[in-house]
Amino acid sequence: MPDGAVVAIDAGTTGVRAFAVDEQGAPLDYAYREFPQYFPQPGWVEHDANEIWDAVQSTLAELRQKLDRPVAAIGITDQRETAVVWDKKTGEPRHRAIVWQDRRTADRCRELQEAGHLPLVREQTGLVLDPYFSATKLEWLLSEGGVEADAALAFGTVDSWVLWNLTGGTVHATDPSNASRTMLYDIRRREWSDELCELFGVPASCLPEVQPSSGRFGTTTDGIPVSGIAGDQQAALFGQGCFAPGDAKNTYGTGSFVLMNVGPDCPDPVDGLLTTIAWDLQDGTSAYALEGAIFVTGAAVQWLRDGLEIIDDAAEVEALAASVTDTEGVYLVPAFTGLGSPYWDPYARGTIVGLTRGVGRGHLARAVIESMTYQTRDVIESMKAAAGKEISRLRADGGASANNLLMQLQADQLQVPVVRSAVQETTALGAAYLAGLAEDVWSSTDEVAAYWKAAAEFSPAVPSSVADARHAGWRRAVDRSRGWAQS
Repeated sequence: MPDGAVVAIDAGTTGVRAFAVDEQGAPLDYAYREFPQYFPQPGWVEHDANEIWDAVQSTLAELRQKLDRPVAAIGITDQRETAVVWDKKTGEPRHRAIVWQDRRTADRCRELQEAGHLPLVREQTGLVLDPYFSATKLEWLLSEGGVEADAALAFGTVDSWVLWNLTGGTVHATDPSNASRTMLYDIRRREWSDELCELFGVPASCLPEVQPSSGRFGTTTDGIPVSGIAGDQQAALFGQGCFAPGDAKNTYGTGSFVLMNVGPDCPDPVDGLLTTIAWDLQDGTSAYALEGAIFVTGAAVQWLRDGLEIIDDAAEVEALAASVTDTEGVYLVPAFTGLGSPYWDPYARGTIVGLTRGVGRGHLARAVIESMTYQTRDVIESMKAAAGKEISRLRADGGASANNLLMQLQADQLQVPVVRSAVQETTALGAAYLAGLAEDVWSSTDEVAAYWKAAAEFSPAVPSSVADARHAGWRRAVDRSRGWAQS
């Protein structure tokens, strides 16, 4: 292999991580910086794109000081749907970035759906009309945010913004996995859609060039190849070695994202699920994926800490939840920003049902953990029906996957083993693999798959009848949460 480490820049929702691996995909070191989120109105979530770039620069600088070897290649992975607009001449953002969690365009999405535009969106993008995706965010920036659609306007997801800055403002590009999350990209034709750009009032001139996920996008200002880009969840699928159709993973983070590899052919739209491009490799190999996007999982633990103040640290939730044997019949639906897959209800709101005088802190903590497993089961059941096959196991990663109780309860609900990856940073690992494949650090996905290792495996410990009864109660609770904020 070339002499050096492969570095991934993981620009997430709350911070940036620079992560280095060796020629066997083993972690070498990392650096991390948080950046703030801004909440100008209820339901609005924004970032300062310059603060993201500052975090990229500082983490890269710190990591390179820690490493005992040069950097052979850089990969980028990012929070996907977040919309960034900047000026190509000055390089300065023209507005704060609108984050994927932002719900300001919920009414606009409903208008578009009522006007009959959903079939076009579903057929061309594999997505649903939801504020989650970039198109209505960009439309809002152009129509109400004071952003002018002139020749100097550049739009991109966070990967494009990071790439632009890494290359000194010379490369305005993205990859298909990110483009497929904008609601402007035709995933069958693999090109920006003229019809959708017209629908959302987006000038094609502001859109980035779409290049393969693994391939040289450009070089940094000090000559390091930038050779891999993928959205965070597709990168995690790649990092988990889910290269065969039917392989599935769940990343348990602020939200949770279940992806199943469905192979090189684009499937027809599936109710309740998203169809997305997983990756395109330099050799022409590609994959599509079915995705279930769950908006709130780990964020519900943060709410226990910051909102209810029943724990001091997120890590305490496992012990608190394990202090009771069940939830005393309590279900918590964490629809704080609506419900994602498979419901897609932006008007659902958080709901707690089944409260009695005997319910305490431990029961609420356990209800939060169980809500993660129920939401994942909802998505997996939809995927199995769509793909026409069972899953043999679920690969798990993300910060919350360190919670053994969560992993066990998830295996109970799915009635299949849940396997936790030995490397938790599978998102960054996937971006590193994509970059390294392009620069011949690794020869093939077969080589990459051979490096995957499990840290722990959790098998079902209750019969399916018990799991089904608990899940039935969850579905009743979900029904009560839906449509609550409907105007």
